[in-house]
Amino acid sequence: MTDAPAALPPLVVCLGNLVADHTFSVQEVEQPPSKNIARAYRLGPGGMAANAAIAVVRLGGRALFWGRVGDDMNGGPLAEALAAEGVDMSQLRHVPGGRTPVSAVLVDRMGERSIFNYRGEGLGLDPTWLPLDSLAAASALLCDPRWLEGAEQALLAARQRGIPSVLDGEKSETRILRQLVPLVDHAIFSTPGLQNFAPGVAPAEGLRRAVASGARVAAVTRGEAGTLWLTREDPTPRETPAFPVEATNTTGAGDVFHGAYALAIAERQEVAAAMRFASAAGALRARDGETPRRLPLEELLVGG
Repeated sequence: MTDAPAALPPLVVCLGNLVADHTFSVQEVEQPPSKNIARAYRLGPGGMAANAAIAVVRLGGRALFWGRVGDDMNGGPLAEALAAEGVDMSQLRHVPGGRTPVSAVLVDRMGERSIFNYRGEGLGLDPTWLPLDSLAAASALLCDPRWLEGAEQALLAARQRGIPSVLDGEKSETRILRQLVPLVDHAIFSTPGLQNFAPGVAPAEGLRRAVASGARVAAVTRGEAGTLWLTREDPTPRETPAFPVEATNTTGAGDVFHGAYALAIAERQEVAAAMRFASAAGALRARDGETPRRLPLEELLVGG
């Protein structure tokens, strides 16, 4: 009698930007005119959906990346860097003549960061090339808001197929968030993103508006203040406390939160457990400046 083959880990499709992150560690971010020396420098892959994909893989899932890069000096090496992390890059689109997004990230001695982002050029907006049939093998879809047309198509396809979807509701144009939130199951905002989506109202009211527009779950991450969230079935706001850590680099902590949350939903964790799982992942990323693996996260969950 032979053993049955082990089930594959759940697959999360991650759609959005892939960015070349140039990260400089500095004493402080000074106002110009100034000339300063960086204590450290690192070049690596970044972008909300890309960081989330790496988190999915490191935490034990599988990730398939959908996005676009140029055929410039940044596009190929970035794709190779994500592939080296175990992210499936077979459906990445290399656009002839396009320019890949680039960011300069300044991280001060307290771990806080300032980001200067160039969003690329000539990458095209047409989403018709997206291999939407690949969603049949996925257990969750995660989108960031940087490519509206692609996110719309993918979210619609996921909803038609009954695949749970997650939106990284980062700071964006109000019109973009208002187009995407009604299409998504789990709208997870940053504080600035929620303010863009629902300006001039309290966070809890902004989350209620997200649910009223079509989301099943709405949440806002607030750093050390924890995560506020509610559901369509229970609109009473709940709080998931942040894990107390000493931050050394907050860059990408929100992206990792979203990737971990999407994986938790793919694993069919309940929403409260998924929020705590994601909070632990984001805390470890802020503490260590590196995307965590599963064992340290599980240890933090047990001890926190």
